[in-house]
Amino acid sequence: MSAAPPAGPAPQGPPTKLTPDHWRLLVFLSVATFFEGYDFLALAQILPQVAEEMALSKSGVGYLNAVVNAGAVAAFLLVRQADRWGRRRVLTLTIAGYTLFTLFSGLAPNVWFFAPLQFFARLFLIAEWATSMVYAAEEFPPERRATIMGVIQGFSSLGGIVCAGVVPLLLRTPYGWRTVYFVGVIPLILLAFARRNLKETSRFEALKATQATSAPRPSFFRIWKSAYRKRLLVVALVWGLTYACTQNVITFWKLFVMEERNFTNEDVGLAIAIAAVAAMPVVFLAGRLLDLMGRHKGAAIIFGVSAVATVATYNLSGFWPLTVALVGGIFGVSGVLPVLNNYTNELFPTDLRGDAYAWSNNLLGRIGYVGGPALVGVLAQEFGGYGMAVSLTSVFLVAALLVIVTMLPETRGMALEETSVVEA
Repeated sequence: MSAAPPAGPAPQGPPTKLTPDHWRLLVFLSVATFFEGYDFLALAQILPQVAEEMALSKSGVGYLNAVVNAGAVAAFLLVRQADRWGRRRVLTLTIAGYTLFTLFSGLAPNVWFFAPLQFFARLFLIAEWATSMVYAAEEFPPERRATIMGVIQGFSSLGGIVCAGVVPLLLRTPYGWRTVYFVGVIPLILLAFARRNLKETSRFEALKATQATSAPRPSFFRIWKSAYRKRLLVVALVWGLTYACTQNVITFWKLFVMEERNFTNEDVGLAIAIAAVAAMPVVFLAGRLLDLMGRHKGAAIIFGVSAVATVATYNLSGFWPLTVALVGGIFGVSGVLPVLNNYTNELFPTDLRGDAYAWSNNLLGRIGYVGGPALVGVLAQEFGGYGMAVSLTSVFLVAALLVIVTMLPETRGMALEETSVVEA
């Protein structure tokens, strides 16, 4: 039986200096994550236009989001291959796949084409994001791990700023909302070329060097037969509870303020741009907070702010009160991710890390990701609006925080080989 990791944080020495390879990898992963933020806000920004053109009811909008978000669940099959094919190969494949299906989404003639195309675009996008986080966990020093993940996730907010800024302009073009997807393809093509200098992670290379070339294919359920099955269930529960709230905060906000607060398209674009700019510095610092204060204390601050902001964002009135509340909402959507990404990568060994991420995030955890918007759609139909429907989901964040502080260990500053130790 292996000893469990110590409960307290590891002593903090001088941070390890990043090498030129570290900086190149950081830039590459940050650019890749930028498009996660762009795409996340893109659908929310164009949802009223898509709903009008495709004649969708409130419940229909909820079901559309559920179908698109189901792509994140299907990403499970691709993410877990990172333990078999390698991190680099999976990341390369996901960039190419997302580029292709993003382009086709802009050409969709109706919802029956749009929904499945966005399903596959989301599949490749989420697999790309998950693999990027595995890269960051395995390649950067332990005392900087959360900080680096916070920086990478911060570029998601930057992608949201760009999206919020350009969408009102793109909606005026002859192709309307479709142009949002056409524009999003251009930088991704450039990124596909840039990945040629990407190296495989040193930990995965070391793992493959110790494995026999003729080793049989791992069992589909191998992680459930290991000592990590209980830990996997706990991490998956945290992901699911968190997504059940955060997946709704931005998705339904434009519909909420246009239908219930009389905002115009220009008002929405300005509010999201201001809120995203204001939120971006604190999003970048979310990971640093985890490295300075520890995972538990940092999570308490981040999840607490996120829960309060969710309620405020869907209950206040007036442009500026709602914009200020949205700052907290955007911070919450992005800020919780460094917490969950660190734990998901820290608590499992190299040979199970991709598998653990796939099971806990992309399959089990995404029940909340898919179910949250569907639940909000049904509740909005019942309550006659999105305010109460989204506000109620804040209780899921409180529950997620309780699970973190009571069932997950403190891992600040510890090497992955230490944090992944578990009792047999």
